[in-house]
Amino acid sequence: MLHIKRNDMVKLLAGKDKGKTGKVLRIDLTTGRAIVQGVNFAKKHTKKTRQDEQGGIIQKESSINFSNLAVVCKGCNRPTRVGVDVLKDGSKARYCKKCKEVL
Repeated sequence: MLHIKRNDMVKLLAGKDKGKTGKVLRIDLTTGRAIVQGVNFAKKHTKKTRQDEQGGIIQKESSINFSNLAVVCKGCNRPTRVGVDVLKDGSKARYCKKCKEVL
């Protein structure tokens, strides 16, 4: 089970945007990277391919490694490590290791 899922609020631990928070938009399991909203922008040069399309420099979010992200707990409102607990019905649940609240 992953410690980061889509729509989680995360805080960046390393990189040029260290300390910023954002919502996880997409996760790539093959590379172990995630795209976070409003963080880690990269500039991409695009060429005009159609008459109605505009070319130029576009800013878009680029991916970040899972190891550079920490989930922000809703209960204690701090970046935290995530633990996995097996519930009585056999399903797994993620929880905050600081306040023991289920994420």
